[in-house]
Amino acid sequence: MRPLITKMKPSKGFSHSIYILLNVLFPVLIVALVRGGFEQVAFGLILLSKWRMFAVRPRFWLANIRTNAVDITIGLSALALMSGTETTWLQLAYVAAWAGWLVFIKPRHDILWVSLQAFIAQVIGLTAVFSAWDHISLIGLVATVGFICFFSAHHFFYSFEEEHIRLLAYIWGYFGAALTWILGHWLIYYYGVVAQPTLILSAMAFSIGTLYYLDHFDKLSRFVRREILFVLATILLVIIAFSDWGDKTI
Repeated sequence: MRPLITKMKPSKGFSHSIYILLNVLFPVLIVALVRGGFEQVAFGLILLSKWRMFAVRPRFWLANIRTNAVDITIGLSALALMSGTETTWLQLAYVAAWAGWLVFIKPRHDILWVSLQAFIAQVIGLTAVFSAWDHISLIGLVATVGFICFFSAHHFFYSFEEEHIRLLAYIWGYFGAALTWILGHWLIYYYGVVAQPTLILSAMAFSIGTLYYLDHFDKLSRFVRREILFVLATILLVIIAFSDWGDKTI
């Protein structure tokens, strides 16, 4: 399905320039709606922008949703982050980052860039979800984190044509949800922005993804494996040992 979607996008000429311009203007339109108090309209526009997922036979809809899930995650996360602040320069920073995603990162299809897309979607998605913690129940938070982890993992393994892609994606989604269920009772924010589940899942995703990537291309030596696992263990130990776990239970 990815080649078909690629053919639907202009790759050069005037049409390509219009395509880039529309991608740059779309985040600008969304932030204008947010500042005008029309978040629901912005939410609807982001979903409507993915209409091409359903421009094929219904039997391809589910596959298209999985393929576009990371892009939808980025869009809705940008909306949540914009809505969560009234600082103009910060909202403009989110606009610039989202436009950069649409123009430079999202169109790339080689393995390294697709892996980066999956990682970015998970980090931004989790950051946005935990920033909206006050508006989400613990069950809703667990389910949302599970979906973000599942679709990010599915996007990552899809580029490698992994044989057990669904199983691995389900395992990662379940792990993210279970970790959130446990740590949701001791939720800690670093610098008031990054929640500890986001930090732990991001560190683990980056380390495990790097190990998988290097092993896939036969570049994983024993020394590199030990080095990556040591760094991961150190990060997790620092998070556990130096976090203020007292009086955080809800």
